[in-house]
Amino acid sequence: MGKLNVVILRYLSRDDFRVLTAVEMGMKNHEIVPVSLLSSIASLKHGGCNKILRELVKHKLVVYERTKTVQGYKLNYGGYDYLALKTLCAREIIISVGNQMGVGKESDIYIVASPSGEQYALKLHRLGRTSFRNLKNKRDYHKHRKNMSWLYLSRLSAMKEFAYMKALYDRGFPVPKPVDYNRHAVVMELINGYPLCQVHELQDPSALYSEFMDLIVKLANHGLIHGDFNEFNLMLDDQDHITMIDFPQMVSTSHPNAEWYFDRDVKCIRDFFAKRFNYESELFPTFKDIRRSYSLDVEVSASGFTKDMERDGALLHPAGPEDDEEEEDDDDDDSDNDDEDAKEATDEEREEAVDMEEYKHAMLELEGLRISETPAETQDQDGEKSKNKVQEDQETETGKGCFLQSVGKCLLALTSVKSVVKRYSTALKPSCYCFGHCYIYKYFRQKMPTTVVKLCKTNGIFSF
Repeated sequence: MGKLNVVILRYLSRDDFRVLTAVEMGMKNHEIVPVSLLSSIASLKHGGCNKILRELVKHKLVVYERTKTVQGYKLNYGGYDYLALKTLCAREIIISVGNQMGVGKESDIYIVASPSGEQYALKLHRLGRTSFRNLKNKRDYHKHRKNMSWLYLSRLSAMKEFAYMKALYDRGFPVPKPVDYNRHAVVMELINGYPLCQVHELQDPSALYSEFMDLIVKLANHGLIHGDFNEFNLMLDDQDHITMIDFPQMVSTSHPNAEWYFDRDVKCIRDFFAKRFNYESELFPTFKDIRRSYSLDVEVSASGFTKDMERDGALLHPAGPEDDEEEEDDDDDDSDNDDEDAKEATDEEREEAVDMEEYKHAMLELEGLRISETPAETQDQDGEKSKNKVQEDQETETGKGCFLQSVGKCLLALTSVKSVVKRYSTALKPSCYCFGHCYIYKYFRQKMPTTVVKLCKTNGIFSF
């Protein structure tokens, strides 16, 4: 997790980036990616892939690890930086990387330039540093996931910050203009100013104090609380204009600990002005002063907002004043980290809806299917039957149909919806009707538990 060194970037070949991308893809479901899988993903020969991996290890872009059961490679922040920079260069967002501007507990900031010569700020999120590893209680990037890499968490942090920055900028808040993001890198407007912690003199501390308090209230009226509103995340230019930065820890005013977060932001500003500028004011906002007029927390899905409409369920809230050290129980193991999460979720919901329609249709066909009917009986349907015989057959078929419907519901409870629907639709397609009860019995005999099959025989569902 050292400094960003882009000297090697210009010398990496297309195959080098293919192997780096293969390691990234393999880490979706592998902690250590074996060489055989890397060769398959990168579509390279085994020997050629090994040669490239040795060079990448030499330049500290990947790490070789070996355990008792597996040996392979892992992507580190150096390789992740190169993948993000390569994508941003391909989009013509940046063309060069300059000096480092600052270092924080969660990120590094660099000056970059666009092809047109305009300067931007590049923020590389680097979660996992020893100074900030209590992420489980401090942030909600992971939601309910059990196993997560620091690279994936950094990507979630960058994505969340870009969403906050864009929503706030569109509504006139004093934040940097967002430009683009990829993986764990966020490109934003370069602010010509200084952090408030480096300012020692002010012409009018009372006016600036009031402006800070108004900004806290304005955020709360839009449904958001900064959560870390202090001198390190506020910048001033030469005209004492405020710029607010660092948004991943924002929470909703609907958060269970929203009042505590709000009071903490207010206290940070009051304490700083009293200590640095010897200015104290009896006027300060409280959580009861909030008059919520917008629901910006809904748009950006801020932590603490009710997630009834979200497919991931309730978020794991950041810790409050009482539960800062508590451990939360995790239930959901989701390691999917590609850039099409929302699209895949929509496709999956649509597919499940179609599957349910197929299941209902199959159940109706199954209920009306004459299981005991043979091909010979089908050909003799034009013959006359007595009224008593017709009524008796109808009662028998109705009982069998109801029993089969119950069996179908039992199968639905035992297995997943998708597998049942696909198997039902395969067994019940019109081209298979000619097989009669023998085909259906063979299908149920293979798929159903032995006890259910015996029950079918006892009730005369399958007559042969």
